[in-house]
Amino acid sequence: MGPALLFAPADRPERFAKAADRADAVIIDLEDAVAPSAKAQARENMVASTLDPATTMVRINALDTSDAALDLAALARSPFRTIMVAKACDPAAIAALSEYAVVVLCESAAGIMVAPELAKLPNVVGLMWGAEDLVASLGGTSSRFAAGARAGQYRAVAVHARSQLLLAAGAAGKVAIDSIYADFADLAGLAEESEDAVASGFGAKACIHPSQVAVIRDAYRPSDAAVAAAQDLLAAAEEAGTGVFAFKGQMVDGPILLHARQTLRRATP
Repeated sequence: MGPALLFAPADRPERFAKAADRADAVIIDLEDAVAPSAKAQARENMVASTLDPATTMVRINALDTSDAALDLAALARSPFRTIMVAKACDPAAIAALSEYAVVVLCESAAGIMVAPELAKLPNVVGLMWGAEDLVASLGGTSSRFAAGARAGQYRAVAVHARSQLLLAAGAAGKVAIDSIYADFADLAGLAEESEDAVASGFGAKACIHPSQVAVIRDAYRPSDAAVAAAQDLLAAAEEAGTGVFAFKGQMVDGPILLHARQTLRRATP
């Protein structure tokens, strides 16, 4: 899964194949991207899709809505068995979806608070957070600062929620997916946020526009210099044969070696 996951509105089936060609995985969206009047046809578009189920997931509506039942009925007629559940906050309801591999989208205060419990469910394979819905659930108006020196940066509550979800996923050994960057024209801002996602431990980042895919991939792909440095470090560790050793003026221990192995893992297509 990942690193670049591209949403494709289910009412625009002509975009499905293009999204699959450009991204690492496609999220066919039956929720926010689709108007209520278009949801019935969107479900049929999803069922008729020929996308590879191994690199496709379907975002369904929140489980406490009538649309969710219709989404699940349509999914039963499709080959897709990986789903993203919008506004997830009920562990029992998620556990009941045992026939699916589930990515829980925690985008409310309730969802973030139960993220550790959701992460432990055997059918949950990943967790993603959503900034704007989260802030809206709190009665707020924006997850990011609009002006000044901090323009574009997340507010403290969003940073806290992002961190809490990442920790919950990591503690349970599940992949954490970073939220979208809504300003798709601001590729520099996306690059900065994607680089932070990589450094922090997010396994993937979702996006809403094809132009964002390359930026996310570049952030996750280590440079040739970083790969060479990791290889040199691991070779030195094998030669040293000890738990802690000095290398190029730095003390090296287990966590540093793990960082090097993760760099090499990201360099492997």
